[in-house]
Amino acid sequence: MPEVDERVLLVEDDPSIREITEIGLRKAGFRVTTAVDGREGLMRARQDPFDLVLLDVMLPSLDGFEVCREIRKDSRIPVVMLTARGDTVDVVVGLESGADDYVVKPFEMAELVARIRAVLRRSAAEPTERTLVVGDLEVDPRAFSARLRGDDLALTATEFRLLAELARRPGQVFTREVLLQRVWNYDYLGDSRLVDVAVQRLRAKVEEDPSRPRLITTVRGVGYRVERG
Repeated sequence: MPEVDERVLLVEDDPSIREITEIGLRKAGFRVTTAVDGREGLMRARQDPFDLVLLDVMLPSLDGFEVCREIRKDSRIPVVMLTARGDTVDVVVGLESGADDYVVKPFEMAELVARIRAVLRRSAAEPTERTLVVGDLEVDPRAFSARLRGDDLALTATEFRLLAELARRPGQVFTREVLLQRVWNYDYLGDSRLVDVAVQRLRAKVEEDPSRPRLITTVRGVGYRVERG
């Protein structure tokens, strides 16, 4: 068995899926704790130190979206959502709730493990670079903080990484594929909706009028860029 120290909280109400997933994660070397509904999952997430939460969307007592929102009130722990559907609405709601990624059921265990490891690698990265300044925007990778016109921005970990990546090269256009690789550490596993939804969320926090963005702009058919100050 691979030697992995990371602790995963698996919140899944379906006994068969929970058992199969737990076995697969343990074989991959993760230490797994399980919860059978949303309230138990939230309680365990708040009481014990985990490295990642694997969270089903359709849960009794509290659904996965609500559990994720509650976790995000006081924690940046990585969250991966499990959904039985790949509908855009589910993806958008999950990411807007603060999830870092999602996996559609039924899934291959190898893909799930790869996605989890990619999220954990991103979480473990420790930037050492200087503060990035683009016009009125300041991004400090070392402090994991961002300010716009002197006001602190309340960003999730994924939003911060996306903003920092764009701000490193103002004026440069990033394709969705490049952003998936640099922000999410994905290549073929990635889904461009991750990028589009994250950009939408980010614009809602940094643009005066998100419907007419002036800081994070779209280059049609190519990707996104941060405009020079």
